[in-house]
Amino acid sequence: QVQLVESGGGLVQAGGSLRLSCAASERTFSSYAMGWFRQAPGKERELVAGINWSGGRTYYTDSVKGRFTISRDNTKNTVYLQMHSLKPEDTAVYYCAVTWGQRIAVRVSEYNYWGQGTQVTVSS
Repeated sequence: QVQLVESGGGLVQAGGSLRLSCAASERTFSSYAMGWFRQAPGKERELVAGINWSGGRTYYTDSVKGRFTISRDNTKNTVYLQMHSLKPEDTAVYYCAVTWGQRIAVRVSEYNYWGQGTQVTVSS
């Protein structure tokens, strides 16, 4: 069973930056697309960014375009989410997830394994 462990969350002021990391336990991680989701209190979990198996294609939700960058290092079985110009509305628990496919998936139901989540809090 694949295990995903997120790290890098924390408290930051508006305008600041954070980098989230997600380490996978399986070497086969490099064959599959990954996603970063977030869930704020009282809201549905949403896809923030996705990346295909090779890293050659990425997806971003409109609210983070130009501020967030997803990347992966398949030699380290790790996917990253670099976040700049953070806003209070970015506050949420952030989850990484893997889908058993090479292409980016956009629905929560398409992802097979999830990390435990890491809290990101942006103060105004």
